Parts: sequence; structure tokens; C-alpha cells
Amino acid sequence: MLLVLFLGAGVAAARAHRRDFVLGWAVLVLAFVSPLCALSVALFSARVAHHLLLVLVAAPLLAVAFPARHGGFLAVAGAAFVVVMWGWHWPAAYAAAYGSSPTYWAMQGSLLVTAILFWRAVMAPQGHALRALMGLVAASGAMGLLGALLTLAPAPIYWPHASTTASFGLTPIEDQQLGGLLMWVPGMLPFAVAGAILARSRFRDLSGKEAA
Repeated sequence: MLLVLFLGAGVAAARAHRRDFVLGWAVLVLAFVSPLCALSVALFSARVAHHLLLVLVAAPLLAVAFPARHGGFLAVAGAAFVVVMWGWHWPAAYAAAYGSSPTYWAMQGSLLVTAILFWRAVMAPQGHALRALMGLVAASGAMGLLGALLTLAPAPIYWPHASTTASFGLTPIEDQQLGGLLMWVPGMLPFAVAGAILARSRFRDLSGKEAA
């Protein structure tokens, strides 16, 4: 019901970018209504995939649907995104979200909102291109570092999944390593793609000015 209300309000508000909003909304439906959401209860790696859908697919689409003119708040938005991402993957915070519905939705909501704010700042048409590139590099590095730490950890650290992975042919440490790898490699790719697009756009702008 909430997703339906969100769709109606968003379509009305995102007049110039309705397609991007609908695509972002569809990704949210995929994340929360598909079997992936249920699977994330059992597997940490599925929870990571769920989070990546939120912050790297749905959030950029929604950021395009509701663009910011200026990217002056990039540093604050980027710091908030990284702190929230790392904070919810702290074992105690993760366990709290696993065992409490309000905390779970606080986790999902804060990840999505801070990611949207970050992507809005990065993609602001009047933003500073070099700062946006630096923000993408910093966020990518934070994502990759967290993924690397989880992949290389010598023991599982998320106790809610201690007895839930065997049915899927994984030990808890293997599940954690898979989740870490998802953050480490696929999780960094969208930042690289966004950086390449931004750099190409900036190069075209400079070329156009020189030609004029």
C-alpha cells in the first residue's frame, strides 16, 4: 500500500522525469516485494544485494527524477551516505535491524534517503565536476573497503545468520564472503560508470567551449 501511494505521489511530482521515477519505483518493488527480500532474512549476501539495489540502482533513478540544481552539499551528502552505509553494517547495528521491524525500516530508509541525496549532489547540472568525481571516488573507495574487510574477515561477524545459511549450501563465513565480494566488485562498478559518464560530459563541455 505504501509503495502504491509512493508511486502516485511521485508520478505527480516528477513531471519532467516520470520514466526515471517509475523505473526507480519498480526497483523498490523488486527489492521489497520479490523473493529477494525474504531471502535476505536468511542470507547476508542477499541482504547486501538488496542494499545495492537500493543505493546503486533505485537511488540514482530517483535522484534523476528529483534533480538538484546545485551540488554544493556534496561533501555533507557523501559523508552521510558513507557513515550510514558503514554504520548499519556494524555487527550490533545490523543485528538490531534484524530483530526489530522499526529498526529494519530505519536502516532501509536511511540508506535510501542518504543515497538519493548523494546521487542528487553528484548529478546536479550546476555542480562542480571535479568535486563530483572526487565524491564518486570517495564513495566507491568506502564501498570497496567495507566489502574487502567483510570478504577477508577470518570469522563470521553477523550472528543472526549463524544458523540460517546451511539450507542454501553455504557456511556463515562463505555467505559473508559472498556479500563482501558483492560490495567489493559489483558494488564499485556503478560509481566507476557514473564517473566515466561525468568525465565524458565534462570533456564535451570543454571541447564545445574551445570550439566556440
